[in-house]
Amino acid sequence: MSPSATLAVDAKAKALAAAGADVIGFGAGEPDFPTPDHIVEAAVAACYDPVNHHYTPTAGLAPLREAIAAKTARDSGFEVSPSQVLVTNGAKQAVYEAFATVLDPGDEVLVPAPYWTTYPEVIALAGGVPVAVPTDESTGFHLTVDALEAALTPATKVLLFVSPNNPTGAVSTPEEVLAIGRWAADRGLWVVTDEIYEHLVYGDRAFLSMPVAVPELADRSIVINGVAKTYAMTGWRVGWLIGPPDVAAAASNLQSHATSNVSNVSQRAALAALTGDLVAVGEMRAAFDRRRVTIHAMLNDCHGVTCVEPEGAFYAFPSVRGLLGRKLAGRLVSSSADVATVAIEEAQVAVVPGEAFGAEGYLRLSYALGDDAIVEGVTRLGKLFATAE
Repeated sequence: MSPSATLAVDAKAKALAAAGADVIGFGAGEPDFPTPDHIVEAAVAACYDPVNHHYTPTAGLAPLREAIAAKTARDSGFEVSPSQVLVTNGAKQAVYEAFATVLDPGDEVLVPAPYWTTYPEVIALAGGVPVAVPTDESTGFHLTVDALEAALTPATKVLLFVSPNNPTGAVSTPEEVLAIGRWAADRGLWVVTDEIYEHLVYGDRAFLSMPVAVPELADRSIVINGVAKTYAMTGWRVGWLIGPPDVAAAASNLQSHATSNVSNVSQRAALAALTGDLVAVGEMRAAFDRRRVTIHAMLNDCHGVTCVEPEGAFYAFPSVRGLLGRKLAGRLVSSSADVATVAIEEAQVAVVPGEAFGAEGYLRLSYALGDDAIVEGVTRLGKLFATAE
């Protein structure tokens, strides 16, 4: 397995900062906001309750599983039983367990590309074969049925669907979700749908859950979600998997031997998040939307850069192909990885190269950091890119 490129970039940026460098990190997808007070207060209270000092059921605290089922119905219209919910150590564990549960060796998984760096790794770890399905700027990185059909083989078992998308920020339209879902149903495929960014959509875009759009897929759909992005709770490590009863039970069996239950204090915090209002969520989304507009405009003003406007999540995915084969600050760059290396060494700006996402020639920049940091960071990149010769 390869290490997580996003975490590696974030670690390098933090190490340089600890050494005294003025580094601006666009690497990790992590909101800069603190977790809302009422959630933290629930966690503090949970620390003092001895019931949380012991093991609890692997699948999660019963009140939390009930709250996840209720939240899913509230936010996406997908009606599920608490027994279909498995609480995991962050959504990343849910992604791994989903593929480990449904894949047999040699099964192929259609993975829209560009893709989050972890997807191919966990598919391969489960014995599956990731098959990249390309998207590009011509469609705003939107996945199409034609592209899926071209990638289909007799070994195809699962479609991975991600909207809003990391790293591109694309949000599939309701019509696209419906068409792709019907295609998957007609082909008898399983669908793993990662909905971690469901609340982070902008403009006239709207989130639509695939098993809601195509109810006949419900018995072959696994929904991944968590509190990390929506509630600024990346460090609390609470995600979940929702699937048919046999999938949820099998994944729970796996987790019982891997990590057992999620931290009880974190589960109590997640319960407070899901049963509270969405006021703080709306405030954070408004800030991300403002930052989205800023970073998109500034990147397109950079020499050699073009950037599709992000529609959701909190990532910009600009093309830097106009810089390749040229020199930046006197250094030849032949790939987006080279551009990222020069950016951190010469401008002290940390970005993730597109190679990590199956898209050489691009960079991913998270705009989940402060407004001033975004302006300063992209200004530095603009000055660096202006040296291209």
